[in-house]
Amino acid sequence: MKRKQSIESVRWDLALRYRLIETVAWWEGRLTTGHLIQSFGISRQQASKDINTYISEHAPKNLTYDKHLKGYVPSKQFKPLFIDDSASAYLHLLDQNHDRAPHIEGLALAYAHTEVLRVPDRSVKPEVLRPILRACREGLRLECEYVSFTTPDGEARLIAPHTLVFTGMRWHVRAYCEKNRDYRDFVLSRFRGTPELMDDVSENTREQDGGWNSLVKVIIEPDSRLKPDQKVIIENDFGMLDGQLVIDTRGALVQYVLQRYQIDPTKVHAKATAQQIVVANLDELRAWLYQ
Repeated sequence: MKRKQSIESVRWDLALRYRLIETVAWWEGRLTTGHLIQSFGISRQQASKDINTYISEHAPKNLTYDKHLKGYVPSKQFKPLFIDDSASAYLHLLDQNHDRAPHIEGLALAYAHTEVLRVPDRSVKPEVLRPILRACREGLRLECEYVSFTTPDGEARLIAPHTLVFTGMRWHVRAYCEKNRDYRDFVLSRFRGTPELMDDVSENTREQDGGWNSLVKVIIEPDSRLKPDQKVIIENDFGMLDGQLVIDTRGALVQYVLQRYQIDPTKVHAKATAQQIVVANLDELRAWLYQ
């Protein structure tokens, strides 16, 4: 209990350095003061102090000094305190820091053998994002010009944004639309001009958004047409338990979950090996799918 309290009270800047210590030691196998110096621009003396403090005050059994390698290596009892040691967490780190981490000694090797498919830049302008963020934070109404397939020349809208959402391919804001009298998703790259904040607080908050507050499960399983050994491969690919992958999400996000898994609920591929996965509870989710 004392150690947990100590971790929670660590200053933010120190916690970042401790996270790097654990990440490099665990995944690269060798930690030196150089990692901290290059990453945070601190002196060698400060870097050495950070490593020693990490060991003495938080994780005395995690690192040992290897004279041959001239660096710290993870011990057999290594148990991370500041990071998630799963492979998915490390791969996520590579994804998020792909442009910067090659300059970090020790992580450069990993990046030399890593390629991340980049999401296209949808040109979200700061002058659009800033008022939307404030509207979300303060619950304000927003007057804006928005283009869509039905109004390609643009149309004035009064909306009350409450949450920004990244679907994996684009950013949108969940907001109440006064024109449609309903909660809708507005793609950030489709705003035109600079949205104008209104002085009054909207009564249509996130708490009134039924689609947002409806918690649902998307259940994915292997295509039933696959052979038993093929199903096992798919189950392992997606980390399924008892033949199913259960994804907890919101009603308003169901469509995006299916898109992330490349599932088209309106079509079934002729080849099971191309389809691979299906939604087991599709009938329960139809209310949340676009018409």
